[in-house]
Amino acid sequence: MTNHKVLLVDGMALLFRSFYATAMSGYYMVNSKGIPTNGIYGTVKHLFTAVNTFQPTHVICCWDMGSKTFRSELLADYKANRSEPPEQLLPQFDLVKEVIDALDIPNVGLAGYEADDCIGTLANHYKTDSEVHILTGDKDILQLIEENVHVVLLKKGYGNYAIYKENTFYEEKGITPRQMVDLKALMGDSSDNYPGVKGIGEKTALSLLQKYQTIEGILENLSSLTKAQRTKIEQDLEMLHLSRKLAKIHCEVDVACSLDEARFLIDRRKMTDKFQKLELKNLDALIG
Repeated sequence: MTNHKVLLVDGMALLFRSFYATAMSGYYMVNSKGIPTNGIYGTVKHLFTAVNTFQPTHVICCWDMGSKTFRSELLADYKANRSEPPEQLLPQFDLVKEVIDALDIPNVGLAGYEADDCIGTLANHYKTDSEVHILTGDKDILQLIEENVHVVLLKKGYGNYAIYKENTFYEEKGITPRQMVDLKALMGDSSDNYPGVKGIGEKTALSLLQKYQTIEGILENLSSLTKAQRTKIEQDLEMLHLSRKLAKIHCEVDVACSLDEARFLIDRRKMTDKFQKLELKNLDALIG
C-alpha cells in the first residue's frame, strides 16, 4: 500500500447542489459581467473544504457529458422526469470546468456515460495502490465501496459528511455495497425514473436480498416467496433485468488519468487570476 490518497469528485453533484442551495432564495451571485457564479463558488468551496478535511495527494473531477447516455438508449424514460437546467445555471457548466482547470485538477468525462461511470472506472484503477475517497451527494455511488474505496456523501452545509466504508455500510444497510445494484433493480429509482418491480419497496427488497443474496438467488427461490411477491416479480421480470442494467455503474469506461496528471499542486497565481476574472472572492483563503 502506498501513501497516495486520491479524491474523486462528482463535479455535477457539487455544481447542482451549490446552485440550488442559493437559487432557492433567488441569490445567483451575478458578477459585473452579468454572469451568475453561485454554483461555481459553492463547487470550489465544497472542493477546498474536502481537500482540507481529507488531505488528498491527488484530485480528479468527473462530469456528465450531456444527457444522452447508454442508459437513455436502453430506456427512453431514463431521467426523462428531470426539467431543463435554469438559465442562470447554463453558463456555469463550462465556466466551472475552466476554474477546475485553473486549479490544475483534471476534468474527466466521456460522451455516452455519466460521471458515476468515470468515477467507478478511475476508482477501480487506483484502488490497488491508493486510498480512494469519492466526494458526491449521490447515493448511487455507494455500490462502489470496497476495502480501499470510501464514499463521502455531502450533507447540509460545508464540511458535513456521511463517510461510508465497507463495515459502516453493512452495519447501516444490512447488505453489501455490491447488493445495492440488485436493491435498486427491485425497488426502482424515482429520481432516475425507472420503476424496478411495481409494488416492491425498499423494505421488501432488503429482506429478499438478505435472505437470497442476489436477484438470481431470488429467482431460483420464487416458490418460497409469498404469492403476492412472486406474482409481482414474474409480471415485471423484464423490467427487473433492465433496471439492474440501469442501476449498475459501468466501471470499464474508456477514460484514464495518470497519478502525475492528478497530483494536487495548485499554482496560486493561476488560481488567483481565474478567481479575480470571475470575481470569486475569499475562496483562495480556504486553501492552505
